[in-house]
Amino acid sequence: MKAVLAAAFAALSLSGVALAQDDTYVHPARSDGADLPDGLAHTVFASGCFWCTEADFEKLDGVVEVVSGFTGGREDNPDYYDVARGRTGHNEAARIIYDPSVISYDELLHHYWRNVDPFDEGGQFCDRGSGYAPGIFPVSAEQHAAAEASRESVQALFERPIIVQVRDLTTFWPAGIEHQDYHETHPARYTRYRFGCRRDARLRQIWNGIEEG
Repeated sequence: MKAVLAAAFAALSLSGVALAQDDTYVHPARSDGADLPDGLAHTVFASGCFWCTEADFEKLDGVVEVVSGFTGGREDNPDYYDVARGRTGHNEAARIIYDPSVISYDELLHHYWRNVDPFDEGGQFCDRGSGYAPGIFPVSAEQHAAAEASRESVQALFERPIIVQVRDLTTFWPAGIEHQDYHETHPARYTRYRFGCRRDARLRQIWNGIEEG
């Protein structure tokens, strides 16, 4: 569904309105975060549509920037449509750049779980296929250990198996500028897409009433 919308709006997205995104971090990034200024950290999450993942994380205090892109696959500079069609092994994902003195990695993990369907093996919400599979991509041994522990704690809340994988980040490839900050540059279209996918309805169905130990 999202790939069809993206094709329809591509020409408009390349107009000046899309330049609202600060392109400081819109470039390939590796796990070492060499492009980050002192005091900032990063990580990568996949929860289906990267427009939605980006919007979900940008609302958090301590998150400096979120970049929509791809990771986990075998191709350099993957094409958006090839990812959407499951041809590259990549997931749509978002790179989260944050200030760890304001928000911790554990808090980011908690927010991630509340914004993903952890049982869906075929994609996420209305977007189907391996390109929309969920995943956690830590950038260090410390993040990896925390992600695994978080996954175990979430699994303890449910009888159904959690299918979200934890896979160390290699390279994060940013999507085109037309996909960055889509919820801000095309708010009406984004809202229709998110509502039409019933993303928030499904999240409420999963997480409302869940008691954490």
